[in-house]
Amino acid sequence: MKFNLYLLLAALLLTQTIFSQSTIKKASELCSERKRSLPFAVNEFDSPNSPKHTFDVLDYKLNLDIRNCFITPFPKSFTGSVIVKFRVDTALSSINLNAVNTSITVSSVGLSGTTFTHTGNILNITLNRVYNPGEITEVLVNYSHNNVGDNAIYTGNGGFFTDAAPEGARKWFPCWDKPSDKATVDLTIKVPANVKIGSNGRLNDSTLTGDTLYYHWVSSDPVATYLVVMTGKVNYNLNIVYWHKLSNPADSIPLRFYYNTGENLAGMQNVLLNMTTYYSQKFGEHGFEKNGFASAPSTGFTWAGMENQTLTTICPNCWGENLVSHEFAHQWFGDLVTCATWADVWLNEGFATYCEALWLEKTSGYTAYKNDINGDAGGYLNSNPGWPIYNPQWAVTTPDANTLYNLAITYNKGACVLHMLRYVLNDTTVFFNCLRGYAMDTAEFKYKSAATDDFTAKISQISGQDLTWFIDEWVKQPNHPVYSNLYQFADLGNGSWNVGFQAKQTQSNTPFHRMPLTVKITFASGPDTTFRIDNTANNQIWIWTFNRQPAAFAFDPNNDIVLKTGTTAAGTVPGTIGISINTTELPKVFALKQNYPNPFNPVTNIKFDIPKRSNVVLRVYDVTGRMVSEIYNGLSDPGEYTADFDAVMLSSGVYYYEITANTPNGGVIFKDVKKMVVVK
Repeated sequence: MKFNLYLLLAALLLTQTIFSQSTIKKASELCSERKRSLPFAVNEFDSPNSPKHTFDVLDYKLNLDIRNCFITPFPKSFTGSVIVKFRVDTALSSINLNAVNTSITVSSVGLSGTTFTHTGNILNITLNRVYNPGEITEVLVNYSHNNVGDNAIYTGNGGFFTDAAPEGARKWFPCWDKPSDKATVDLTIKVPANVKIGSNGRLNDSTLTGDTLYYHWVSSDPVATYLVVMTGKVNYNLNIVYWHKLSNPADSIPLRFYYNTGENLAGMQNVLLNMTTYYSQKFGEHGFEKNGFASAPSTGFTWAGMENQTLTTICPNCWGENLVSHEFAHQWFGDLVTCATWADVWLNEGFATYCEALWLEKTSGYTAYKNDINGDAGGYLNSNPGWPIYNPQWAVTTPDANTLYNLAITYNKGACVLHMLRYVLNDTTVFFNCLRGYAMDTAEFKYKSAATDDFTAKISQISGQDLTWFIDEWVKQPNHPVYSNLYQFADLGNGSWNVGFQAKQTQSNTPFHRMPLTVKITFASGPDTTFRIDNTANNQIWIWTFNRQPAAFAFDPNNDIVLKTGTTAAGTVPGTIGISINTTELPKVFALKQNYPNPFNPVTNIKFDIPKRSNVVLRVYDVTGRMVSEIYNGLSDPGEYTADFDAVMLSSGVYYYEITANTPNGGVIFKDVKKMVVVK
């Protein structure tokens, strides 16, 4: 299922715990392992739900002299400056930037900045006056990076690269280092003449002066600080292919491949061209002015990849299709639309992990897709640490890397949630319309950030149904449902059989999970029958009547609810044998009669008349309108029916029972409601 070159490297390089049942690691596993190895800076307050701040950074203009980093002994020290352009959102006379003082030494400030203090991770710059909301100004910071190993700057053997997830940008340039604060980037880099170096956006120009090159990279699309990157090497190899836009085939963007001597790209150019087309068709047209991949040029990057905007870093010799499908998907989910806070990181990693399965569906069919999703589900179920995907506290205080990038939760469960959303919507076109509409929403999300609640609102709008319940139970609640379902076959003795089904969840570590359920009934003769029912309450009961003998019962036969455990066994389902039919005297009109006895405890009889063949449903509701039982659901011949209703699972109170009779094409021909009282 995975490509040999990448698999061989993964098997040789990586020795950490394998979470899936396979001995070969997926891209999501490698990505999780890499990011969990990263250090974290001390975090300041971040409000959830696309947080606001006292100022909004519009542009970073960096000018860096990293020439000596490529020359032995390959120091990590360099000098530079950054001009931070920002719009004021709250009247202020100073601003705080993130700058880790063990990595960065600030020498002076300028433009609107007058004086500064630098303590811990905070660079406080005093402004030359009070700026009012809406004003735009700039501060200049002159600084140097110290010759320290800080897991943000890597050098060696003529190579150099940065790695900034999740809060490492503050180690190599002063910035407001939050995922929601995206800004354009203008980066001039001084290197030796024999160095090629890539960065975000487009290569605006390069100037050769003697033995020195000045690269000028410009990203006109906003970038989150943790996705800003520089990757370069002496005598780096570079291949460029061009992807022609779907909207205008005469227009194209470059796809740049930086790689080390001796590496084999193994057709990756064609793979990425095809992948760009496929993802553009599914999620909306590729939105950046260039893209590409860079194989890390020196030791230090031994895990999977990092989805830097328009220039993904991958480990040396890691040109594998599975890895590329994950990291490149981030260009839509993570880069084009970035998580608003670290509480929303599943919108990056869960989506990219799901796209691994989607690419397999594209290249190898649905079975390959589903096998991949089943593997993700197994990884979650085997290693579930017991916390939810979304924790609002993470928007305030970034958790440790093992929590934030936990493979079972952020990656595996996140991907499975999307698979189950596809199942819940029950329409692949609607599902992809939701993802496309989310990624392409220029008013709210495209080139911006999104919180989990924003995503929920968007998919609810596009699908035409409120999906808050789905996100709340699968994303905001921990764990998963544990089913202890029952089914029962009952021979009614007149050529008819009842099939009863009770959906029961028994978990105590998470609330009841509402889901549409699929059940399949196999008969002694004739075709199978499949029902899709909406399980809105625990211990809900359905009863179907057939004129064929049932032989087998299957719950969720296609394992669409992949995040579940439990059993479905033969047993006693209340009401299954409590339906009798009198066909001696055929009624002339539909009728629903008052139950007897009433009040009752715990069993009562409900009679109803069916004058012509109809699809009949008899349900019980509580006073809030919530369905608590489906007593009967079946294609019914004319007759006088008596249903036994057992309220053993209900508390005392008033309930309503409702009958609906439909024609075979779904038109309602009779409906009635009556009240009954349970007294215990």
